[in-house]
Amino acid sequence: MSIEPEELIRIARGDQPADLLLKNARLINVYSGEIYPTDIAIAGEQIAAIGQGYQAKEVIDLQGRYVCPGFIDAHVHIESSMLPPREFARVVLPHGVTTVISDPHEIANVLGLEGIRFMLQDAKYGPLSMYVDAPSCVPATSMETSGSQLEFYDLATLLGNDWVIGLGEVMNYPGTIQGDRRILQKIQAFKGRVIDGHAPGVSGRDLNAYCAAGVGSDHECVDLEEGLSKLRLGMTIFIREATNAHNLEPLLGLFKPEYASRICLCTDDRHPADLMDQGSIDYLIRFAIAHGVPPVMAIRAGTLNPAEYFHLYDRGAIAPGKRADLVVFSDLQDLQPELVYRGGQLASKEGQVTPWERPKSNTKTRGTINVRVDALDFSIPAESNKVRVIGMVPDQLITHNLVESALVVNGCAVADPARDIAKLAVVERHFGTGRVGKAFIQGLGLKSGAIACTVAHDHHNIVVAGMDDESMLAAVREIAGMQGGMVVVDATGVLARLPLPIAGLMSDQPVAVVREQYDQLAIAAAGLGSQLHDPFMALSFMALSVIPSLKLTDLGLVDVDKFELTNLFV
Repeated sequence: MSIEPEELIRIARGDQPADLLLKNARLINVYSGEIYPTDIAIAGEQIAAIGQGYQAKEVIDLQGRYVCPGFIDAHVHIESSMLPPREFARVVLPHGVTTVISDPHEIANVLGLEGIRFMLQDAKYGPLSMYVDAPSCVPATSMETSGSQLEFYDLATLLGNDWVIGLGEVMNYPGTIQGDRRILQKIQAFKGRVIDGHAPGVSGRDLNAYCAAGVGSDHECVDLEEGLSKLRLGMTIFIREATNAHNLEPLLGLFKPEYASRICLCTDDRHPADLMDQGSIDYLIRFAIAHGVPPVMAIRAGTLNPAEYFHLYDRGAIAPGKRADLVVFSDLQDLQPELVYRGGQLASKEGQVTPWERPKSNTKTRGTINVRVDALDFSIPAESNKVRVIGMVPDQLITHNLVESALVVNGCAVADPARDIAKLAVVERHFGTGRVGKAFIQGLGLKSGAIACTVAHDHHNIVVAGMDDESMLAAVREIAGMQGGMVVVDATGVLARLPLPIAGLMSDQPVAVVREQYDQLAIAAAGLGSQLHDPFMALSFMALSVIPSLKLTDLGLVDVDKFELTNLFV
């Protein structure tokens, strides 16, 4: 409920009662770095005053509990939760997240502008503030086939939407560094707004060129040296702790008074189990505090810092005139949200989202699976006895570019479970071309069978890994029958499945159902030998051609360091 400025001022003066008074709070002041006892007067969606002696229509005694601003996720792909925005909100709100900056390039790579508008519409009137960075790289590169292609003039149609606040991560960093005209046109179209970055391992003159293009942030740092080199050139660093990219601990050294104001927290890609069991930005803050980061500094990285970076000056702090997005908790050393207010309304209590008025949202999207399964061929005729292999790195998105001896049977290179080498394939699913990229991968841990999914960053074709062609084909057939999703199969048939009918990325079921289905996938994959924390999240990034060093798309094997397609055989 909005309130007129004159009324807000009268309440701040104490001339009329507030709507809500939170008494006996211990305020975490992210401006001054202090924690002190006070009362918080709320009028409509805004904070009217800080201090004692105010009257209100409703008074809640917090009995000395802490109050901090609502958390802001600086960079998240909601689609990676496999939930549409409203259901995603039901998961993260109890964790204190009241605002997210979403980059919907996952669904944009499948459905283009139609997909972005679906996300905006689904979030409308929901209990979470979802701002959008317009996807800058659809497709991410020219070395893959996406379901759509967005040019600067397409993205410019979003500029009139108040919820679109910037340009999403500029993933084609080699093109940016080389002055690619199409990329620079997109950056120019969003001049004056935030331009987010994606520059894994970029340094030296290349980093200078990337920053000179106008990019302002990066969330791909994996160590202190990389983080500092980017901070020194004026970038804001988003420290990421995702399901399959654990960067927080090695970057904790960036929390120093000299530049802590340029550090934000983000989750990027996080699956339901981790969101439900660990949390979201609250988990990152708890982790940082437990590892020695001063509590107010850690909280500031998840509140004020992202608010100021994204020019969201109405939130991120507790002060008169700010939005009343608040988190109430009891233990500063183990921050567990107990009450969450969004816009002055109680949004979550003791882990449960409170009911809210919400018009129905249309969660229907057109079918996006266009594959002739019976025409697929996963065989790889041997061209030499040496083959390039994608070497997975535990808990990271980067990979090694390995060369291994090929296991050849009947003239074809095949998977080799003895060396943990599985066959990997990416099947184009948008236009029915029948195109299949084929390679090998080490580190999945499979001993038999196959796993497959339509979540394959960022083109989201079908990615399948397995130990025999028959299982791989069966997995793709099941995916096509579900119109998108995830599956585990072996010689006996389908072991577990998770339908994702919304663009092949998101479920239309409640989070509890998605969590149960996903847990069954993990159990089934473990039964085939994989010991990874999340084999499907790991698999989904093996097709991302903008993360070094070796990846696979439907067009073939990509040497990301050289930013070109390369031969499978050496």
